[in-house]
Amino acid sequence: MSVLIVIPARYASTRYPGKPLVSLTGADGDSLTLIERSWRAAMAVTGVDRVVVATDDDRIRTAAEGFGAEVVMTSESCANGTERCAEALANLGGGYDIVVNLQGDAPLTPHWFVEDLVNGLRGAPDKGLATPVLRCEGAMLNSLLADRKAGRVGGTTAVFGRDNNALYFSKEVVPFTSATYGDDEPTPVFHHVGVYAYRPDALAAYPGWPVGPLETLEGLEQLRFLENGRKILCVEVEAKGREFWELNNPEDVPVIEAMMRKMGHK
Repeated sequence: MSVLIVIPARYASTRYPGKPLVSLTGADGDSLTLIERSWRAAMAVTGVDRVVVATDDDRIRTAAEGFGAEVVMTSESCANGTERCAEALANLGGGYDIVVNLQGDAPLTPHWFVEDLVNGLRGAPDKGLATPVLRCEGAMLNSLLADRKAGRVGGTTAVFGRDNNALYFSKEVVPFTSATYGDDEPTPVFHHVGVYAYRPDALAAYPGWPVGPLETLEGLEQLRFLENGRKILCVEVEAKGREFWELNNPEDVPVIEAMMRKMGHK
């Protein structure tokens, strides 16, 4: 099955304008932009036929082409990454069995997250969409809770049933637990990793659906699938000693840089 990775990137982010061009310093002291680090993460994934950056901004296009990425220009009207991926696929003329949306704010995404995700969707022919979830250890859960206490919108959490079909996604920390956990102790909370794998028909249908109340309230694009009765397969992935965090706010830059130093991530 042919696989396309699309990295949607926009400059005019409400929470963090210019985020794709923010520099992150790795363990070797080299500073690279967020979009280049996300592209490098995508290029490390095996079994992929093509990787493109999808943007509506010439500054991002220039930066991406400067480090060797293929760029597909999309319209400014795309409301989120999924709509941008749908337009990018149409502009490329289709021809792929699975389209991966590797959002440009997750440069620490290990290659096996995406590989496991693609394999999960391949093994579920009745599903049009799959996304990875990572069980939080105490340290990650405490970071999510600290963000909410400080009034910041941080990572997203996911809840799903025994069949691994998603029940809900939220920027609040769900499910609620009153217990306390040690830094390395597993918790019942799952961090949603902002990567999606779509079958082309599900991706093509998405822009035609109206934005529903849950997507509006949470600001989470994947809720549009649930609000329209589409199942989302949650694929549990393993950290294997790697730390994972997304760049949502300016405060996340030193957090991610510290993780890169700790892991020796260049």
